[in-house]
Amino acid sequence: MSMDFLLKRNDRLATAERRAEVLANPGFGKVFTDHMVTVTWTTGDGWHDGRVVPYGPLQLDPSAAVLHYAQEIFEGLKAYRHADGSVWAFRPDQNAARFQRSARRLALPELPAEDFIGSVRSLVEADLDWVPAAGDGEKSLYLRPFMFASEAFLGVRPAAEITYCVIASPAGAYFAGGVQPVSLWLSQEYSRAGAGGTGAAKCGGNYASSLLPQLEAAEHGCDQVVFLDAAEHRWVEELGGMNVFFVLDDGTVVTPPTSGSILEGVTRDSIITLLGERGLTVEQRPFDIAEWQQGAASGRITEAFACGTAAVVTPIGRLAWPDGEAVAGDGGTGEVTAWVRETLLDVQYGRTEDRHGWMTRLV
Repeated sequence: MSMDFLLKRNDRLATAERRAEVLANPGFGKVFTDHMVTVTWTTGDGWHDGRVVPYGPLQLDPSAAVLHYAQEIFEGLKAYRHADGSVWAFRPDQNAARFQRSARRLALPELPAEDFIGSVRSLVEADLDWVPAAGDGEKSLYLRPFMFASEAFLGVRPAAEITYCVIASPAGAYFAGGVQPVSLWLSQEYSRAGAGGTGAAKCGGNYASSLLPQLEAAEHGCDQVVFLDAAEHRWVEELGGMNVFFVLDDGTVVTPPTSGSILEGVTRDSIITLLGERGLTVEQRPFDIAEWQQGAASGRITEAFACGTAAVVTPIGRLAWPDGEAVAGDGGTGEVTAWVRETLLDVQYGRTEDRHGWMTRLV
C-alpha cells in the first residue's frame, strides 16, 4: 500500500505578487516554494509519518550521522506545465529506480517507487501555483528529493534513523540568452570516481570532489571540467554532473558506457532511444581522450554534447588542457545536438506526442 502524505498548510504563503516576481526571473535553486515533504524511516517501523509541511529549516543533532559520515543521496527532476494547465514529470519512475540504486550503494533504506512519485505529486499539488505557466520559455519547477542519516550517534555503521525530504524551486531556462556551447577543461590530476566507488550513485560526495577541479577549470577560462577514469587516466567518463556524447562523421554516435563509475543519466538513456529511432548507430563504448583530441582535429568528430536534467542538452565547444585545445566541428550547436534537444523539450512540455509513455501526470 502506498503512503499517504498529510498536508499541514503553510499559514505564511508567499503572496501572488512575490510568486509573480520570482517566476518572471527564477534563476536556478535560489527561491523555494511554500512547502516541503518529510518522511521518517527507522529500523523498527520502516517508512512512516509522511507529511507535506511548511518549508523551513531542519533540526539536526550535532552528532547526526550525515554530518560525519556523509550517508546521503539525492535526485533531481522537473515538473512541466502543459498548455491545458496540467502538470507533468519526465520519467519519474527512472528517477525513483536510480534513487533506490543510490540508496543501496550508500546502505540506506530503499523508498518504494510509488512513494517516491507520490511524494513528488503531493508537493506539486500543494504548491501548484509555483509551477511556471506553459509557453513561458523553458521554465519549470525543479524538484529535489533527498535522503540522509539523521540518527544522532558517532560510529561507522548504517544509521538506524533516516529522513527523506522533497523541496522544490522554480527554474528558468539554463541558457537565459539562448543555447551556448560550453568550454571544458580536461582534469589530469583529479578523478571523479573509481571502480567500486560511488560514481554510479547520486550522492553529495561525488559532487564535492568535483568542486576543486571545477575551480581549476574556471581559472583556465572554462565552464566545466571533464573527468577521465581513475585507473589509466585515459578514458572519458563524464563532466561534474553531465553525461557526454560524440557525433562522428559517419553518423555514428558514441557515449561512454555506464560501467559503475558513471552516473546513469535519465536524459542520457532517453537520448540513446531517440537517436536509435532516428536511424543513427549509437555505440556505448570506452572513448579514449586521444580519440577526442585527434578526432576533433581531423574532423572525425563533427559534434559533441553533454546532457543532464538541468540543461537538457548542452553543445560542447572547446576542450582545453595545459598545452593544447580541440574544437569539434565549428564549435557551435550541431544538427544532431539541436535535434535531440528540441525533441526532448517538445515531449517534456507536451508539444508533441509522447510515444514512449515517458510523461507522468502529477496534477
